[in-house]
Amino acid sequence: MSENAVLIAETRDRVGKGTSRALRRDGRTPAVIYGDKKDPISISLETKELVKTINHGGFLSTVFTVQVGSTKHNVLPRDMQLHPIKDTPVHVDFLRVSAKSQIAVMVAVRFLNEEECVGLKRGGVLNIVRHEVEMMVPAGNIPEALEIDLLNFDIGDSVHISEVTLPAGTQPTITDRDFTIATIAAPTVEPEPSDEEEGAEAGEADADAEDTGEEAESSED
Repeated sequence: MSENAVLIAETRDRVGKGTSRALRRDGRTPAVIYGDKKDPISISLETKELVKTINHGGFLSTVFTVQVGSTKHNVLPRDMQLHPIKDTPVHVDFLRVSAKSQIAVMVAVRFLNEEECVGLKRGGVLNIVRHEVEMMVPAGNIPEALEIDLLNFDIGDSVHISEVTLPAGTQPTITDRDFTIATIAAPTVEPEPSDEEEGAEAGEADADAEDTGEEAESSED
């Protein structure tokens, strides 16, 4: 497994709501390490450092090394609870992984050649159906993104998962259908009428007005 970012943690001798609240008041976030057929370990991390790590992005799809004393655990964050008002972490679940572990993660979708895309140059609109795709990937080699080249897609075309070159050793968790990631939709704004169309519409309006006037005169008679 490649070198991972390190998170320094301390063990928690006691668990429970009261203990967790006390930890948070002291600027620490309770967490747990579980999985790999080993006993779970209750830990805590410094909240400020944890928030910095989360703000770097991709927290839930990045393998970290959590160091507890002299012991190191390669882990993947699997769940993170946030404070409903402060939006700070209040608890994190970490799953033990190895370089050979296959894990399900959400991988971002990145579109290439939007400016040169045939359909977009013709006025089409990129309609993104999935900003992320859940993938089964090696824990030691999680891809940053699925790259999709839009160059030759035209208006009315759809981008399906089968048309994406997937990183080695990965596959989508959805395997029973060729799902859509994005489409090139037709323009939603109606084109402005030409001078001829405007003239024709004006003529029709005048004719309607004349007909209305004749009907009014007839009713008076």
